[in-house]
Amino acid sequence: MSRIDLDLAHSYRPNPSQDSDYALLPLKMSFEDGGAYALLGPSGCGKTTMLNIMSGLLVPSHGSVCFDGRDVTRATPQERNIAQVFQFPVIYDTMTVAENLAFPLKNRKVPADQIRQRVGQIAEMLDMSHQLDMRAAGLSADQKQKISLGRGLVRPDVSAVLFDEPLTVIDPHLKWQLRRKLKQIHHELKLTLIYVTHDQVEALTFADQVVVMTRGKVVQLGAPDALFERPAHTFVGHFIGSPGMNLLEVEAQNGSLRIGDRVLPVPRPLPEGPLRLGIRPEYLRLVPLSEQGCLPGTVTRVQDIGTYFLVTVDAAGQSLKARLSNETAIPSTGSLVGLQILGDHTCFYQNEELVA
Repeated sequence: MSRIDLDLAHSYRPNPSQDSDYALLPLKMSFEDGGAYALLGPSGCGKTTMLNIMSGLLVPSHGSVCFDGRDVTRATPQERNIAQVFQFPVIYDTMTVAENLAFPLKNRKVPADQIRQRVGQIAEMLDMSHQLDMRAAGLSADQKQKISLGRGLVRPDVSAVLFDEPLTVIDPHLKWQLRRKLKQIHHELKLTLIYVTHDQVEALTFADQVVVMTRGKVVQLGAPDALFERPAHTFVGHFIGSPGMNLLEVEAQNGSLRIGDRVLPVPRPLPEGPLRLGIRPEYLRLVPLSEQGCLPGTVTRVQDIGTYFLVTVDAAGQSLKARLSNETAIPSTGSLVGLQILGDHTCFYQNEELVA
């Protein structure tokens, strides 16, 4: 396993002159040896570009890539000792499951007894021990992708295993099982795993550290709970969560907070001027209008999601969502309510970035 240090930028254009010319804006970050990371963001944000630069499939247009302090910017994937698992299965249909799993080890002249032992270990982790003698051609798409995962994990000396949306073709129920299995494998084998996905559930359940990206920029690196509780950027607040964070246009002036025509006391020192107030639907409380410090609003929609209710409220010309448990009194559409938006979980943003 290796520690991976990136200090680079990348553009597919020869002479980039503005931010939009870059697939990856200048960044400097590290992936620790043995860590489980996810690169999370919408399509086109630069996640796969970053992954391919780490693997050696792509040379960055600016800067360097280091493995354990060694500059590997122009080294091949083989020289970096990287394993990469792609979105669609890459296997040999004419080989058996065991032969497919053993192939990376045979290429490196690993002794036969060590190959048998390692193939058996990986097959057991992936619940494929009973399929080792089956031809890959007769397997389903999910089973073929499990072989691809196994081939990425089978080399014990690999510097890192890189996953590029590997569960896209997997049945939803099996996808949940494989995410849990990958987490278990990481704990057992202590490999450096880096996982690209646009699915926040995949990222948050797999990784110990999540890299959130948008428009070629890393906007936050942190543990799943930090991304949820204290998003460092409004994009993270909006992108993480279901639904995402409520964001209200507010203005701090003279020790008060103005929201529309309502003035509320400032809960802590804030920079003067326009801000955005962020609060998760889970933490937005509906209270009586008589409660001090609340924001009045009108309920415009009530959705029964099954395990909770999602209530939409219009307040100060803006739309907010509150996620309420089934045990809570649920207001009806058209009713007037108070919103308690200030509390321990409230965040404030200036120029889209979290105010400390």
